[in-house]
Amino acid sequence: MNDTPASRRHLLLSGLAATAASASVGACAQTAPAPALPATSTTPGIPMVLPRTEFVYEAIVDLEPTLQLGPSPFGDRRMVPIVGGSFEGPGLRGKVMAGGADRQLVRRDGATALDAVYELQTHDGAILSIRNRVLSRPARNGQPRYAFSTIDITAPDGPYGWLNDFVYVGTLDSLRPKRAAVVIRVFRIT
Repeated sequence: MNDTPASRRHLLLSGLAATAASASVGACAQTAPAPALPATSTTPGIPMVLPRTEFVYEAIVDLEPTLQLGPSPFGDRRMVPIVGGSFEGPGLRGKVMAGGADRQLVRRDGATALDAVYELQTHDGAILSIRNRVLSRPARNGQPRYAFSTIDITAPDGPYGWLNDFVYVGTLDSLRPKRAAVVIRVFRIT
């Protein structure tokens, strides 16, 4: 077995995901059953099915300092250059290419709308184009911070073509002050 830091990290991430899933299943077995799904006028003929997610990859995206672009009628505009990083998931790994950017709108209500466009290069040279749109709200009124995204992935035909066939969602967390970077976790909806 390959014993590189990347393979150990992959095993650790896989183990953590499996542990969390089994702990979640065990916790659910000991609590009351999940609430029934809502009934609508169409549910008798078309049963309601909740979407499930499956982990695809985690990207650590290195950032340059934020550039202030000035106010707009909708809030303050800014841009964060993307300068590198790495990504890894089951059967998928490589680097974040420099040259992308995250354009942000800090809304008047305190939320931030992010629109990042960048490329990932797989370990074998394929280029994946990414567009990640995030809504981030700070913790307030006893509610936790909210930072979730919808992600478009465009892959070339070939071994990564399967990435073109799903809808993706993600999470966003900062690594500051330890590193000028963010962690993006990507999940496909199945």
